[in-house]
Formats: sequence, structure tokens, C-alpha cells
Amino acid sequence: MSVPFYVSPEQIMRDKADFARKGIARGRSVVVLQYDEGIAFVAENPSRALHKISELYDRIGFAAVGKYNEFESLRVAGVRLADLRGYSYDRSDVTGRSLANAYAQTLGMMFTDAPKPLEVEIVVAEVGPSPDLDQLYRLMFDGSVADVRGFVAMGGTSEPITTELAAEWREAMSLSEVVRLAVRLLGEHGEDQARTLDADQLEVAVLDRTRPRRTFSRISQVRVAELLAD
Repeated sequence: MSVPFYVSPEQIMRDKADFARKGIARGRSVVVLQYDEGIAFVAENPSRALHKISELYDRIGFAAVGKYNEFESLRVAGVRLADLRGYSYDRSDVTGRSLANAYAQTLGMMFTDAPKPLEVEIVVAEVGPSPDLDQLYRLMFDGSVADVRGFVAMGGTSEPITTELAAEWREAMSLSEVVRLAVRLLGEHGEDQARTLDADQLEVAVLDRTRPRRTFSRISQVRVAELLAD
């Protein structure tokens, strides 16, 4: 009788983590930053139809890197959960923290139980009435969640981008300042050599605390070009 092939649980988890990290690293980075009037999302994404950045609810945004079909399924599930909770109770009961917890449970379950983990990394952001009440949650492929302040970069070559953001980002920056900073770092660290990214290569959106109720807004290419030249 043949002996069953055995792999330790630790090795299985390491292999799953390495597989997910490699899949995420193949994607282009996304940067999320706080600015004086809200939260900005900046991604290198030439597609006008396949979005990395989306709205989840009134004051809550979503950004993701990795496999599009997997994070799009998560986005749709988050929108449905938010709509159900807001309809069943009250719109104020829908929070970024509750959605981040739901995503963490789903990602953790898939990482532990499924043969293949989800190759995604996501950010759930909620804009508050003031900058100190803004919330940024970064969720990894294994379900781990971190409450971050100020900025977050994920996917692609996120480590050098994060290092430079830590040195250059500051509180109360304007929208044009954070967009220029994010675009410059995406261009410098997105490929083997530094590039200059144009407006038609970018996807930019904001959660603008000055807007009534629905704060999410996509920034047009024309406006992005103005911000870059500002």
C-alpha cells in the first residue's frame, strides 16, 4: 500500500501566501492618500471600463489590486451588503469598519479553506466630517486588516512607494499636491525605468467631504491633466 503524500500545514500556508503575493505584485500599484478635503485614490489604469477604484456607499470608497474578476466580485458583494444594511436599519449604520470586517472574514476563509487564495489586496476608505475622523483599512489576501493613517500603497512595487510617501506626505496637502505626488511615485516605481504618466493612463477618484451625502466622485481626464499641471 502506498504512503499518502504529506505536506505540513505550515508549508501549505507559506505556499498559498507566496502564490497570492506573486499574483498581486504583477499588477500596477494603487495609492490612496488623505488630503485637506477628503481622500484621494490614484491608480495607473489606462482602461476606461475596468475600474480599480469604486464607490461602496455614501461616504465609503473601494480600491483594489490583483485579479480583476476576484476583486470585482468582492466589490459587488460589498455594495450589496452596504445597501442591505442601510435599507434594513439606517444609512448611518453602514461604516467602513463594518465592511472591512466583512471583507476580512471572506478573505480569511478563502485563504484557509479554498485550494487557491484570492489574489487581491484592497483598501476600504471612509471619509469623515474632519480629517481626524477619516478611516483607511488595508486588507491583505489572508484576511489580515490594518487601520492606517495618511496614506497606503498596494500592489506592484508598493514598498518603495510607501517609503517615499512616508518621507513626503504631510497633513493638509491639497488635492493637486497629493495627485502629483502619487503620479510621480507611480511613474518612478511602476516599471524598470522611470516614466512620466499622462492623464489618459490614470484612474483618479476622491471622497470629497464637502459634497452632500454621496461624497465619491471620479476625476475626469481633463481635470487630472489640470491637477498635474497646477
